[in-house]
Amino acid sequence: MRKAFAILMAACCLLSLAACNDYETYGDKKEKERKAIKQFIADSAIVVISEATFHANGDVTDVSKNEFVRLDNSGVYMQIVHKGCGTPLQDGERSTLLVRFSELCLLDTVGIGNDTAPYDPDYMTVQREGNTYSAWFTKGTWYSAYGTSSYYGSSATVPSGLLVPFSYINVGRPKSETDHVAKVRLIVPHSQGHAVATGYVYPYYYELTYQRAIDL
Repeated sequence: MRKAFAILMAACCLLSLAACNDYETYGDKKEKERKAIKQFIADSAIVVISEATFHANGDVTDVSKNEFVRLDNSGVYMQIVHKGCGTPLQDGERSTLLVRFSELCLLDTVGIGNDTAPYDPDYMTVQREGNTYSAWFTKGTWYSAYGTSSYYGSSATVPSGLLVPFSYINVGRPKSETDHVAKVRLIVPHSQGHAVATGYVYPYYYELTYQRAIDL
């Protein structure tokens, strides 16, 4: 009887150990995220420059060299494709922007976007107070995906990683053939992402354009 009990306990211990080995800690997930970002940078032939170099160059990235700046405070990697026409958001201003985007998860290759639907942009309301920006989606693909109920709750709030570009871009509307709307590319770590990103510890890659819904 005791022998059978001992065998049973040993089996339980082995099952418990196996379960522990299968369990991913937060540290494990962060390491997977780091490797996924590193691999994406290598596969995409991205040249990472420091924030100091970025500022020294006038807060621009050289697209011909596929430069991305790694921003120290957020860990976001950013490439400014077009700085944009018009003016930056002003202190105290609230504005509605039209946003077109594509999103790709770097760990499961699932993505969403509205960049192939030219007449269906997302609508984003942005508020600037000093050097702080806040924003939320009110309509569109993002709002449908993340602004409604999901496993990690619902939130139309724009994650902080997607607010990073506003310190460096203009948000106007093209008035000539030479005008461009602001366009950026971002690699956003989970800590700066939406609820799904933070819940699963997933990094995401974005291409986004921003322009004002109306002229001021």
